[in-house]
Amino acid sequence: MVKVSVIIPTYNALAYLPQTIDSVRQQTFSDWEILLVDDGSTDGTAAWAEALGEPRLRYLSQPNQGCATARNRGLDHAQGEYVAFLDSDDLWHPTKLARQVAYLDSHPERGWVHTWVLNTDAEGRLTQHLLASDLEGFVWPQIAEENLVFCGSSPLLRRSCFETVGQFDPALKSAEDWDMWVRIATRYSLGVIREPLTFYRQRPSSKSNRLAFHLEHRLRVIDKSLGDLGPEFEDLRQRAKGRAYLSVAWKPLLTEDYDQALALRRQALAYYPGLRFSRNYVRLGLIVRGRQWLGRAGYEQVLGAWRSLRRWGRSPHSHESAPTAPATAQPASK
Repeated sequence: MVKVSVIIPTYNALAYLPQTIDSVRQQTFSDWEILLVDDGSTDGTAAWAEALGEPRLRYLSQPNQGCATARNRGLDHAQGEYVAFLDSDDLWHPTKLARQVAYLDSHPERGWVHTWVLNTDAEGRLTQHLLASDLEGFVWPQIAEENLVFCGSSPLLRRSCFETVGQFDPALKSAEDWDMWVRIATRYSLGVIREPLTFYRQRPSSKSNRLAFHLEHRLRVIDKSLGDLGPEFEDLRQRAKGRAYLSVAWKPLLTEDYDQALALRRQALAYYPGLRFSRNYVRLGLIVRGRQWLGRAGYEQVLGAWRSLRRWGRSPHSHESAPTAPATAQPASK
């Protein structure tokens, strides 16, 4: 039996898919299979997959039904002890699977393990936006309030988790991964690897950046997870809704729609006034105002100068243990 099943749902993502597949083939851990689930692509994905000649890749095709159904199709065919999901435009550090497999092998009490996440731009160039959470243990309240796993391409899970909690909800066309993590967190303990081993591509056209659509589904996940609980969970429901609005408020930065970013940021406070003092709330406001005053290019120049000063002031040995980017990801130019 193969150790890890890597499930990659794809829909018309051939511009990015070769890099994504390469980041799996470059893993230092080699006992894996890829289940490439083509959700009705019309961009030549089928012919490309056949020509690839990768014996560890199985190509599965279905009519377009959405990411949740595609992931479920992969689960139906998965043979691995562990399962990882990789979006068709995201990337992995070469040691990701090795580190996560070693962790789950040595922590039988954990059901799943996530890593820190580093954003890339649309071209796959690394940015400085690190998504880092130390979340571990039994974390249902924290996961129900906010998706602190950040990216569906981050966790490695025991296949037995899905035998217990079921498959992805096909009624959810976005945020279906968060819904799954909430359900898994009710039964399984979470581990963490405190290094950015997952690279999350930010594209204005991606599903999570369709603002109203994605926000609607985030709110549906909250209602599904918390709606039937008693009044003692009302504070948690309100905090979750506030964090949903704040999370979506970052998305308009990709299209430079700063008025919308600020409007969503204000709506977040209506549900959860305590967010006013959170790092994400303050940081988003500073970025928006900085770009409005200086322009995006001017803001990036100031930010680059500030980062250079920070690096200059650090010890020359401070980055020795930092992971390097895979060959498919490059540092973003200023």
